[in-house]
Amino acid sequence: ISQTHPNASKLPLKDSFTYDDYRWAVSSVMTRQNQIPTEDGSRVTLALIPLWDMCNHTNGLITTGYNLEDDRCECVALQDFKAGEQIYIFYGTRSNAEFVIHSGFFFDNNSHDRVKIKLGVSKSDRLYAMKAEVLARAGIPTSSVFALHSTEPPISAQLLAFLRVFCMSEEELKEHLIGEHAIDKIFTLGNSEFPISWDNEVKLWTFLEARASLLLKTYKTTVEDDKSFLETRDLTSHAVMAIKLRLGEKEILEKSVKSAAANREYYTKQMADGAPLPKYEESNIALLENTVADSRLPIVLRNLEDVEEQGDLKIDEAIDAEVTENGFVNGENSLFNGTKSESENLNKEKSNRETEDAKESSSESTDEVKE
Repeated sequence: ISQTHPNASKLPLKDSFTYDDYRWAVSSVMTRQNQIPTEDGSRVTLALIPLWDMCNHTNGLITTGYNLEDDRCECVALQDFKAGEQIYIFYGTRSNAEFVIHSGFFFDNNSHDRVKIKLGVSKSDRLYAMKAEVLARAGIPTSSVFALHSTEPPISAQLLAFLRVFCMSEEELKEHLIGEHAIDKIFTLGNSEFPISWDNEVKLWTFLEARASLLLKTYKTTVEDDKSFLETRDLTSHAVMAIKLRLGEKEILEKSVKSAAANREYYTKQMADGAPLPKYEESNIALLENTVADSRLPIVLRNLEDVEEQGDLKIDEAIDAEVTENGFVNGENSLFNGTKSESENLNKEKSNRETEDAKESSSESTDEVKE
């Protein structure tokens, strides 16, 4: 537009400014904009923060906040730096997919790397209503996007709680709805120390092992192929990032398969040995928590983003070997693993919290193009 505008002749670089220059300029601004509070602190707005937005990322903690009184961004150093050393900041708990898409770099040894996995209880499940009610009491939707993490264990408390409910028998569901200590049972759904039953644990880890294995099979190359490409081929910087990204996802999935298999074997042995099941009401944690008012209320686990229901599964489908041929994983209507930023799915609760919490809203929205 600037090339054909009547006043274009007055613009600098009129004859040399190209579309590639325009893309660079737009991406430089868009990836460096940050959310900061307005002057009265009632909402957030976008702004550029010179110098600070040039800092590269490293693992650590968010040490940047916004001082409303002085109307300025304040950043505390992550560590002691010597004169002339590069100063790093922590961008937040982002996956490498989010870094590649929103900041234009891949961060090796990202302790917060993860692969997204879409799971849901099928409405055709005979026990759907009961499972949905138990999940609702725990604050978890019946269909959502979860994550498999690079760390051990590979699943969060929220995903563990979902998988336990997903794999519950009718009797186990009744115990969580109307049985004795039902509130305690809801409270400990995401606590790995208190299994529902040995059979439930075997089922959920068997399911996770199968699901992660199937996700691995959707890639056209192997881990070895990707490593070979990086070592032997002359690749562009973009190609290197893309290969590193899919390699990292595969490594997370492989770790998840191994972890799930180990847990499956462990709980199978517990079941075979007839080991006693840990009881929440008999534990030290129960005695401690029950001394606090309202401690017996069910914990509300983190709200997870709602997703389309096309990925809903049945437990018997997932564990069935024929499921590979049926192709229920990553079909044409499913989400690509790890390519959608969590910041694009903020719910109202989080948005409101970010308005009130200037530190988090400023720091977590850091989207610089670095390195």
